[in-house]
Amino acid sequence: MGTQTDHIIVGGGIMGLSAAWQLAKRGERVHLIEQFDPHHSRGASHGSTRNINNAYHEGFYLDLFDEAFALWRELEAGAPEPLLGLHGLVTQGDEAVVLAAHEALVARGADVALLTPAEATARWAGMRFAGPVLLGRQAGIGYAARALDALEAAAVSAGATIERRARVRGIDASAERVRVEVEGADGALRTVEAGSAIVAAGAWSKPLLEGVIDLPELTVTEEHPAHFAPRDPAHVWPSFNHMFTPDQLDERGGNVYGMPSPGEGVKVGLHAVGHVVDPDQRTFAPTPEVRAAVREHVSEWFPGLDPDTGVEMSCTYTSTASGRFVLDTVGPLTVAAGFSGHGYKFAPAVGRILADSATGAALPPAEFRLPAHGIGTPEGSSPTRL
Repeated sequence: MGTQTDHIIVGGGIMGLSAAWQLAKRGERVHLIEQFDPHHSRGASHGSTRNINNAYHEGFYLDLFDEAFALWRELEAGAPEPLLGLHGLVTQGDEAVVLAAHEALVARGADVALLTPAEATARWAGMRFAGPVLLGRQAGIGYAARALDALEAAAVSAGATIERRARVRGIDASAERVRVEVEGADGALRTVEAGSAIVAAGAWSKPLLEGVIDLPELTVTEEHPAHFAPRDPAHVWPSFNHMFTPDQLDERGGNVYGMPSPGEGVKVGLHAVGHVVDPDQRTFAPTPEVRAAVREHVSEWFPGLDPDTGVEMSCTYTSTASGRFVLDTVGPLTVAAGFSGHGYKFAPAVGRILADSATGAALPPAEFRLPAHGIGTPEGSSPTRL
């Protein structure tokens, strides 16, 4: 006998759990299917920390950030531990990028400041600065592992069902309702049926939806940031971005991001430089080139870190050509994909967008819908199931 529900969610990472929370607290019946155990290291949602970074100049990202921030606080109010650590985030490097973000944030009344290198060094002696430095004070880190637990607890408390160690083997959205074939933890196959399904499966989204929905190119890469030990435990650290000009990127490979991770050191990573992988056939090992490039950056820009102490971690990016997310509904299916290594901080707001789209309450922002990625939206794809 198959399972009947209102909404199926495929994928129990930060986006799938955010959607489950948003739907369940509206009274919708939700069944989330996740192939791995909690806090697994196979995707993009694991680890202790992520940046809460508002250094954007585009209004649609800043709108999303503001909504997500309020929802993080709402979720945090019911969690046993803090979910945000707002020690500030600094952005330096490409002056045009720094000044554009500063201008956009000032126009919104955000709590930001533009510092000189000397002013920044006086605050954060473990770092080296050059050019204007944007400080965002309502920024810092999100405690990623805590957030996963808090979202799952909130969703389950509101009535959602979470099924783990279960793999989706097929999706049929040819009728008004969605039928999902699931291989359970016991190996038995069964069907789950619902009025809508949200696919938020990270690196597995494209293969799951092959032949079901036309998606833009989604490139899955394996990325390897590393934690480095501070030389002086008295140093304080912000979260940070180092944005390079296009000609510098040709030489360096990627922009740099990072943050303090309590108990692990300071995380430093190159953005979107990893090798293309099959998510089921990963090595989890960094390439010598990426390993050397991260250490070179630490040696040049972080005098307060020991570059010989790096301990790599592995995660995946699933990226679009533009770096913009894919959020849209086609018939009874809603897709959330292509978060391109910068989606975490927006997760609660993305969950609200997915819930609205799946229930027919509202479309996602135009910047994230399929036509914005060059994919024509089939007739009748607007979410009209009120």
